[in-house]
Amino acid sequence: MKLTLGFSPCPNDTFIFDALIHHKIDTEGLTFEVSYDDVETLNQKAMKGQLDITKLSFHAFAYAARQYALLDAGSALGFGVGPLLISRKFDQQTLAERLKTNPGSLRIGIPGKYTTANFLLGIAYPELQNKQEMVFSEIETALLEDEIDLGLIIHENRFTYQNKGLTKIVDLGDYWEKLTGCAIPLGGIVINRTLDREVQLKVNRLIRQSVEYAFAHPKSGIDFIREHAQAMDEAVMYKHIELYVNKYSINLGEEGRKAVDTLFKLAQERNIIPAIQENLYL
Repeated sequence: MKLTLGFSPCPNDTFIFDALIHHKIDTEGLTFEVSYDDVETLNQKAMKGQLDITKLSFHAFAYAARQYALLDAGSALGFGVGPLLISRKFDQQTLAERLKTNPGSLRIGIPGKYTTANFLLGIAYPELQNKQEMVFSEIETALLEDEIDLGLIIHENRFTYQNKGLTKIVDLGDYWEKLTGCAIPLGGIVINRTLDREVQLKVNRLIRQSVEYAFAHPKSGIDFIREHAQAMDEAVMYKHIELYVNKYSINLGEEGRKAVDTLFKLAQERNIIPAIQENLYL
């Protein structure tokens, strides 16, 4: 049986899925047709129900929960892993001053409307409304070329912005942790509800095994990870993996589910997402 599978080319995802798609584990008769896309493209595909299994932002999951259920394996949650709001010409103090006088003049580059990063920005800085959607990897350049005033960065850009003379204004992951005490839910793996229950459970089991294989053989997928990592330094690649792949990637567990439930509760209270009737989980 062949299933369509979407995930990003970022090191955390290629690390997780290497053993699965390259049959380093027994896939129990399943094969996978893979789409590699940036997170916002995956979000849009999920909201259209285009894939059997896909990575998406938890923010986007609110709009796709009718069609998809969240797997216990493969998610990216954690402490100290949140998106950063950065700038070339503002720091925290000067931004606060501008927000009092003319917040509408500030141009903000975001990695997608339905990213969890944008959701967190909306909680922390609801007055920032002049947003420009762009591919996450283009935000630093846009700041340097004065196309935007503020940039909301995710993924490996967390490790590169300082080398380009850019300044962190706030770590929105830290903001979330202080607000809730929970790990921050960034992205999850969801499966189409139309698939047989047996297949859904099998996929969840296989992704968990793929993550466990990756932890047991961390260099096994190095060529595959590097191939998709946009000429990233190997040390940065593994810093990226260590940040986003952890115990929650093996199994959400009670603590992970609490974090997801808290995210959705806050978002609904602030009218950022619609009310959800479906059970979120597999």
